[in-house]
Amino acid sequence: MVKQISLDAWQIQHLSELLEKGSNIVAKTNRPIVLYRQTLEEDDDSYEEIVCTLTKGHVIEQMVTSGGVLVPSFQQQFVFTIEEYPQELLRKSQDRFLEMIDFLKEQLG
Repeated sequence: MVKQISLDAWQIQHLSELLEKGSNIVAKTNRPIVLYRQTLEEDDDSYEEIVCTLTKGHVIEQMVTSGGVLVPSFQQQFVFTIEEYPQELLRKSQDRFLEMIDFLKEQLG
């Protein structure tokens, strides 16, 4: 059990560092980084999805409904600091957590 806690702590620290590095790039370019998009529901031409973006100092998860005749609208929005997001993500999905580490390592070099 102790080793697992240490591994989780290391992964959280590693993702925090990658998010910080990405946030610094966002601050320079003024362009947020889309971390992931997840379609939750599709019906004909409309859909509901979660869009997760990295901004300067924050990670924002938004639930967006759009498509077809629907005007795009935000159903929910959660704003996390870079420090708190890795733990929140690890709690939600271990797979998405690892995918995000791989994505950021690839994007940030």
